[in-house]
Amino acid sequence: MNLKKHLCSASGGLLRVAIGTAVLAAASQAAWAQGVAYVSSEKDSALTVIDLATLAVKGTIPTCKRARHVQLTPERQLMVACSDSNEADVIDPASGKSVRRIPLGDEPEAFDISPDGKVIYVSNEDAGEASFIDAASGRKLRSVKVGAEPEGVKVSADGKTLYVASEVASLVHVIDTASRNITKNIRVGKRPRRMAITPDGKELWVTNELGASVSVISTATHEVVDTVKFELKGARAEDITPVGIQITRDGRRAFVGLGRANHVAFVDVRSRKVGSLVLVGKRAWNVALDKAEARLFVVNGLSDDVTVVDVAGARAVKSIPVGRVPYGLVIVE
Repeated sequence: MNLKKHLCSASGGLLRVAIGTAVLAAASQAAWAQGVAYVSSEKDSALTVIDLATLAVKGTIPTCKRARHVQLTPERQLMVACSDSNEADVIDPASGKSVRRIPLGDEPEAFDISPDGKVIYVSNEDAGEASFIDAASGRKLRSVKVGAEPEGVKVSADGKTLYVASEVASLVHVIDTASRNITKNIRVGKRPRRMAITPDGKELWVTNELGASVSVISTATHEVVDTVKFELKGARAEDITPVGIQITRDGRRAFVGLGRANHVAFVDVRSRKVGSLVLVGKRAWNVALDKAEARLFVVNGLSDDVTVVDVAGARAVKSIPVGRVPYGLVIVE
């Protein structure tokens, strides 16, 4: 064979292999970015990636230390708060790569992002503060002193009001985002953890971990208007420890992880009645619905797995092993 032709043939083959590899990699990245769940892990400093079509683990993405709360930014990037690194890791879902780190202050646990994506609101647990962080520069704009061990952080849809839950004080602090001052302190159940706002913006639902309940707050008056109590046959009251909560887009149903009771509760929002109680893994922590709201994903902190619940049938359909001490979960579709 002519040497020149041989070299051209060989280089052409290598080029085709390289192109094929690149296409497969791009397809894999696209699949990860369209229809996957990302689960943070406190012990592994990583996100576990679950394919929603197969409900199989596709891999992991390294991140900062003690990864906890995770959510999507308005630009649809992943943001992970890492308590031991004192920062947020911003990850591009398409590539699975970290694009930047943002300082969040001491011991950040939970956060929310302003609707325009410009400000990150963070609970700094050890300092007992809520911090306002400029998302572009990472500069701290303001710290607001709140009750001891703040965790849950939720901003209103119009961006004007910030709610911060203090676990020790059993208070929800109402903060005006323009003045950055507390306008009211709302007494709720014992050890409030997480919050959800109904789609019409009229109610704030707050889980009370040591109160086995959810406090329902009117956003017009900032008063508690109702309390949803949880009971579970065969479980001690102190083991019913609600934390994670999500409300459906139509505002009709709430899903609450009951912690050490190892169940997730289905709640009718209008009547405040508890319906189905579905057995999941150990310490049902945070919860997230897929886009169709057909499946509920429950993060189980002590069994190191995620339980997939069929919403229509109110039954667990699969348990997926993930990282050690999983904490949060966000779905990208």
